[in-house]
Parts: sequence; C-alpha cells; structure tokens
Amino acid sequence: MLKKVDASQLRPGMYIHDLSCDWMTHPFVRNRFLLTSEEEIRKIVAAGIHDVVIDCGKGLDVDHAPTLEETRQSTEQALVEIAARPVIVTRTTLGEELKRAAVIRQQASGLVRTVMQDARLGKAIELDSVSPMVENITESILRNPGALMGMLRIKNKDDYTFLHSVSVCTLLVAFCRSRGMDTDTTYQAGLGGLLHDTGKALVPDHILNKPGPLTDEEFAIVKKHPRDGYDILLKSPEIGPIPLDITLHHHERRDGSGYPDKQGEGTVSELAQMAAIVDVYDAITADRCYHKGMSAAEALRQIYEWSKFHFHPTYAQEFMRCVGIYPVGTLVMLESGRLGVVIAPHETNLLAPKVNVFFNTRRNVYIKPETVDLARPVGFGGGDKIVRPESPQKWNVDPMQFISVA
Repeated sequence: MLKKVDASQLRPGMYIHDLSCDWMTHPFVRNRFLLTSEEEIRKIVAAGIHDVVIDCGKGLDVDHAPTLEETRQSTEQALVEIAARPVIVTRTTLGEELKRAAVIRQQASGLVRTVMQDARLGKAIELDSVSPMVENITESILRNPGALMGMLRIKNKDDYTFLHSVSVCTLLVAFCRSRGMDTDTTYQAGLGGLLHDTGKALVPDHILNKPGPLTDEEFAIVKKHPRDGYDILLKSPEIGPIPLDITLHHHERRDGSGYPDKQGEGTVSELAQMAAIVDVYDAITADRCYHKGMSAAEALRQIYEWSKFHFHPTYAQEFMRCVGIYPVGTLVMLESGRLGVVIAPHETNLLAPKVNVFFNTRRNVYIKPETVDLARPVGFGGGDKIVRPESPQKWNVDPMQFISVA
C-alpha cells in the first residue's frame, strides 16, 4: 500500500516510493529506495521536501497516514473547484494563430541560442534584439495563448535549453495577462522569462546535458546559474529590475529551501514567485533523456500539492486557471473510447474543454476529425468527458496534427 507521510515521520526501514518534488530538488540519484540511515532522512528534510510517498509493502508502515489514493482524491476535489472559475476568452481561433506561433517558436529558439553563445563569450546581452521577440510572443498570447503554449510543449533534447526559456517567457506573459497585470509589467516579466536561464551558458555542456542524475558537485555548479545569469544581465545597462529579479530568484521557494539566497515567504517578489511556478511546470512536463515528462494535468496536481510549502498557493491556483487543467495540445482519452486533442478551454469549466477527436480506440481505427464541446449535453455537440490524459508516444501520434481545424 502506498501512503503519503510527512518527512518528520520518516524512519530507517521505510521504503521511499516517491520523493514528491521536482527532479532538480532532491539530492538522491533515484526516486525509489529503502531508507537505511538517519543521514538520508536529514538530506530529505534539508532539500525542502516536506512529504513523501512510502510503500508499506516494501518497508515500515505509518499508522493513520492517508493512502496515496486518498490524498489524490482530496487534490482532485480541490482542482475541480479551481477549474470552475472563469478564464480569459481568446481573440482569434487556434487555427488562425498556429502558423504565426510556429514562426515565433523557431525565431525565439534561435534568438535564445544566440544569447547563450554571446554570454559564453563574455558579451553583453543586446536587448534591442531581444525586446521585439518578447513583444511578438506577447501579441501571440493576446490573440490566442493556446497556439504558442501548445506548440512549445513539444521539445527535443537538442533544443530543450533554448525552448525552455521561450516556454517560460510565453507562460509567464500568459500568467501576467490572466492576473490582469499592466502592459509594461507583463513585458518586463516576459523579458525576464526569456533570459532567466542565461547563466546556464556558463555551465559545462557535459553537466547541462548529462543523461542521468547529477552528482553533488555537479548540482552545486548548476545552482550557480541564477547568480551567473544576474551578473551577465548587469552588463546591459538598460536592463530593468524585474528581469534581474526573475533571473536571480526563480529557484527560491516559499519555505526558504531554494537557491541561491534561500529567501523565504515575504522576501521573494510576486513575479519571481510566479516565475518559479512557471519554470517548474515547464521542466517537469518536458521529456528529457533522464526522466519522462509528466502530463500537464499531473504536473498541475503536483504544483498544487507543492504549493503547501514551495509556492504561493494563490498564485499556483491562478496559474492552473491560466494554462488549464488540460492545456491546448493535450492528448486525452474520452469516456467513449475516442482519442482527442484539446483545442480550446471552456470559459468557466477547465475540466470540459473543446476536443478534436480523431481515433476510436475500441475499434482501433482513425475517424473523421470532429470537434466535441465537452460542456454541451448529448445531441448538442457534447455528451462525453475526459477520462485521463494520454501519452502521444504510446499512440505514436503528434497532437499538433489534429488541432488545425480549431
């Protein structure tokens, strides 16, 4: 049986099934292992991990601790309540924005690559070349955030570092917009998102692209990148305080367990806290050579749980409404047995988006693509519901091929 327990309840002899944190937080080479010493428990606590999942069938039990299923049910109920609140209506259809979004994705990735190369050579960042890209991303988000955000969910190991920065910029702009922030603040936040990982230009490639867990020494080098990025951006005299703050503090946590300054609640700025959520969300949903990305739905569930300690709970909930429980581009299984791709959120219920169905899993055949509005009843273009998100790799499909009809 799997149970969720507080880190203070851990004892040698318990079997860790899941450390319940993002992969860049914990100091262990694996997620599942038998606790053999108090030192291992101290390392878990020191890493800012507050609760873990234990397997009582492989180690010691904890009486009266909730099962993993019970905690998931509690989280699910909270997400249902969050999902029932309004979202922002788009100005153009997804199909209209996709071609423009594809161009922005390619150009922005190339720009970040150039920025990283210049930083590695000791050059100052030329904001005149970066600013127009942030403006293009912002305009795309204003037209239809699902197009660019959906397109950026697909990354490969060769361009992950660059597309991650583009994703953080895009998501942060959308987040600011959904929270009603003014135009200049949104732009400055987007600039910070695009440049937040500039310090990784100084991390050796063999560490940055290592196909496995980092050693303590390697992790210490990676943890220098916020400060290094901050120092690099200071070379550009026109850089503002918001991009500098986001770059330096996007790995800080509300409980003080982050880095580089171990700032806690009350000292980390609002935008840096927002950037922290966005950064983790994009990282844990991406496939890397050393870990499989979570579905967006599962990542949001994790962020909701981590918001008890690491993230501002209100910001975490607002981010969920911003991106949607099932973001545009998510492959989903419907109760009818049909596969579909989410093409638009519902205005008031994020659990009932519009889905473009294209495959019948019960008959194992492709079907004529059809848009299903899950918020509508049977006979009115609806009458179905999402059972779970699905892996595109499992079904060998590219979700982006099935959203152009939106």
